[in-house]
Amino acid sequence: MELCSTSSMVLNLNPSRPIRPLLPATTVSLTNPFPQFCKRPFSALTFSSSSRQIHRGSGRVSASPASPPVSDDMELDSLPADIAVTETQQPNSSIKLSVEVPAAVCADCHKSVMAEYARRTKVPGFRPGRAVPDSVLIPFIGKQHVQNTVVEAILKRTLPHAMSKVTDRALQDSVRIMSNFSDMLNVYTSSKSLRYDIIVDVVPEIKWNPENGYKNLKIIVELDNDIEAPKASEQELRHRHKSLGILRIVTDRGLQVGDVAIIDISAKTIDQDEVTAQNIPSAESKDFNFDTEDGDKVLPGFLDSLIGIRGGETRSFPIVFPESWRQEHLRGVHAEFTVVCKELFYRDLPELDDSLADKLIPGCTTLEQVKQTLLEKCMEMETTAKEQATDNAILDQLCKMVEVDIPQSIFEEQGRQLYGAKLLDLQTKVKMNEEQLAALSSPKAVSEFLKVQKGNITTVIKQNLAVGDIFKRENLQFPTEDLIKEVENSVSEFKRHEQEYDENRVKEQVQEVLEGAKVLEWLREHAEVEYITK
Repeated sequence: MELCSTSSMVLNLNPSRPIRPLLPATTVSLTNPFPQFCKRPFSALTFSSSSRQIHRGSGRVSASPASPPVSDDMELDSLPADIAVTETQQPNSSIKLSVEVPAAVCADCHKSVMAEYARRTKVPGFRPGRAVPDSVLIPFIGKQHVQNTVVEAILKRTLPHAMSKVTDRALQDSVRIMSNFSDMLNVYTSSKSLRYDIIVDVVPEIKWNPENGYKNLKIIVELDNDIEAPKASEQELRHRHKSLGILRIVTDRGLQVGDVAIIDISAKTIDQDEVTAQNIPSAESKDFNFDTEDGDKVLPGFLDSLIGIRGGETRSFPIVFPESWRQEHLRGVHAEFTVVCKELFYRDLPELDDSLADKLIPGCTTLEQVKQTLLEKCMEMETTAKEQATDNAILDQLCKMVEVDIPQSIFEEQGRQLYGAKLLDLQTKVKMNEEQLAALSSPKAVSEFLKVQKGNITTVIKQNLAVGDIFKRENLQFPTEDLIKEVENSVSEFKRHEQEYDENRVKEQVQEVLEGAKVLEWLREHAEVEYITK
């Protein structure tokens, strides 16, 4: 049932990097059944570290697009001839490297492959250690298999050389071999040379519009008046008082504000001349528990249209969905609602006095003490909500000021991280079996999420990039003891839950959170902020 109007609760617009508070459970999940979605969360603050760079070295390379492991602590293998590498700029902060491997290199790779086969293969008629001629060895192993292995060996040996051209710019795990393996095989068998193309993502360039505009931000923050401590504390007191009451059936009158009604709801759209109509599934509900004291939180006009309805009565009335409605396809839509009032109750509440104090808040002895305790808690919540709303407004403004061509590898990594968090949240609410988990974590499901959530994912990345750029530009720092303390807290949480963890990764994520918090603190101090109550 979608009756509630757009929520005014303050939301964290950057779910992948919570700024405040710092919770170990949000740093690395304690119960994550979806490790494929959070291999290494992206952070703009770690671009300069080796963990986000492609480095020289060697590693196994398959014929399909892959991310071969490379390391800068290994020397490049010497080649008998130079390879030719042509660099071409591509969209999404990526570069295409067209690699041409001369025949001399291919022949050397062929020689190495055959030597390895000869060392490991037992050929009938040849004693161990005795050289086996290629004319005998190749038919024994299979010509096609040998050619496939040689092409893979050429790729493995030459790819680090090709990548050395962009080592200082490339992002780790972003290398994709674009050439079809069969095409590479045909070139090799016909010419004894090799050509292939690879795409690699590079560190995106961040442009501010205007330049350094973050230094004098003017922010307007909209706050819901429900977060104001006096009002919020009164509402909480009323809620606790109501929980102590008894519901009694109304028999001699219609619905009044304060009552609770059990209703069935249906709705259909109507055009201006009321000729055509379509059902609105999201507005349908059976046995909906409607507390009229929450009437200001539902669709405007809904409560007013039901005042006076009696148990057993059916009532129909028109309503126009407001332009601020959360479901975009219903904004401005003319609809006719039909409501069946099945039961009607009123609350029989005990008198609100000191005798209820301990029931309202355990340990309190007077009603005044209850009110003061609630007010203090609501004041803390108001401060937190105001700070979060300010941070959200700042992040939103930064996103509008940043221009960046986002690499596909970063987009997919961030998207998978958000999807993993979504599944984690779903798992805590709904018990899912293995079949359901497999369906939700399938490549098709992930791909659909990336497509539907493209705008949100892009926003998160731009915010991360902006925050990371400001941290570096302003040479911001935070106390080392804060990092040590928070890492220790996170590690202790993992140990308490008997969960495995990577302490280096925990440290990296904690550092990201602290750096982000430092940037937002700096921006709040330097921004001109105006608060507006809705």
